[in-house]
Amino acid sequence: MNAPPAVLPAAAAALTPAAAPLHALALLRYGAPSLAFAFVALPLYVYLPEHYATRYAVPLGYLGGVLLLTRFTDALFDPWLGRLADHLLRRGWAKPALLAACALMFAGFAALFALPALLPFAAGEWRFTLLFIAALLLTYLGFSAASIVHQAWGATLGADEAQLARTVAWREGLGLAGVLLAAVVPQLGGATALVAVFAVALILSLALLRRAPDPAPHHAVAHAKLHWRTLLAPLHNRRFVALLAVFVTSGIAAAIPATLVLFFIRDRLDAAALSGAYLFAYFAAAGLLVPIWLRAVRRWGAARCWLLGMGLAVAAFVWAALLQPGDRWGYALVVVLSGAALGPDLVMPPALLAGVIRAGGHGNRLEGSYFGVWNFATKLNLALAAGLALPLLALFGYRPGTLETGVLPPLVVAYCLLPSLLKLVSAGLLWQFFVRGRSGPAAFAS
Repeated sequence: MNAPPAVLPAAAAALTPAAAPLHALALLRYGAPSLAFAFVALPLYVYLPEHYATRYAVPLGYLGGVLLLTRFTDALFDPWLGRLADHLLRRGWAKPALLAACALMFAGFAALFALPALLPFAAGEWRFTLLFIAALLLTYLGFSAASIVHQAWGATLGADEAQLARTVAWREGLGLAGVLLAAVVPQLGGATALVAVFAVALILSLALLRRAPDPAPHHAVAHAKLHWRTLLAPLHNRRFVALLAVFVTSGIAAAIPATLVLFFIRDRLDAAALSGAYLFAYFAAAGLLVPIWLRAVRRWGAARCWLLGMGLAVAAFVWAALLQPGDRWGYALVVVLSGAALGPDLVMPPALLAGVIRAGGHGNRLEGSYFGVWNFATKLNLALAAGLALPLLALFGYRPGTLETGVLPPLVVAYCLLPSLLKLVSAGLLWQFFVRGRSGPAAFAS
């Protein structure tokens, strides 16, 4: 579907913003908050449930219910936050808005790790529940608002696909560094160290952000009011819908192994002691190979590089399906290959999205709205992955803690083959809508 008439006159100008390539220090300043944001993303999904359950005897079933409820509620806010981000960018308030969102995020994060010590679960379940939900929602709200403003800001920093991919690569590369740091800190100093290091990382990253390049000026659009009918305006852009279909299928394919990886390492490979090393190697491989993918973007374009990354992921997981208990070095190869494939999954979709926004005539206008819908889809991927993989495993008789032997037991099918099938579907959609008959620059401007 074509862009609305109200924004078509500006489409050509939005496609070629007058911006020189940003130097590395400018990109470091822009991307720095992603390192701090990783402290919220990883610990809340991985560390917080274990911390509450083992140290403070909070029931697992209770934790699962509260986390599911708050995550779903958080996802519903994203389109609204995206629309609000457009208003803030239009008024030149990106930096103060991001600072305010980070303050909310840190307040909620610190409260989450202080709560069970100050108010034990057994001493007052209702009071604990209300404060727990409030702290989670405060953290999620601040994190989502800061992330959407930051992503929308980045979508304006680059004149072509290669420059946009470079901007995204700095942001996501620093995020990967934050993931590695956030994975190590709790092992060394527990929750107190986690909160303290997060505070330092957040303060330093926001200090760097003060001198980051400003987002390109946003312009007024028709229907600028915060109204529910305008929240889904990006869905009127056909190419965005096509990209979203690729992103969702690819995202579910990536989220299923992320949900099941510790089960696979323990119950298929019999290598639970190596879980930390495998995870570290996975993220390290992703970060180290990002510069190579950036060179490839300049030659082949983001869509073709993403397609290549999908093929690499399928090859890795087909290889994983052939592994037997004890094949620890074989799985190390899977870790490196799938880590290499993570780079395109992180860098190429936002770069393509920025091009779709500009080609639809919405450049410097509706980036926040697009990323609001995009982040909602990201969270939906995680929910759908757990909703698909875990019930299927239970249905076919998998029992956690039992070594899976033989050819293609349920855990291998769910961890290896189901994601591979979904990746192939996603690759087919990507080829059909963004690769066939297009080179990188042409795909960006079409």
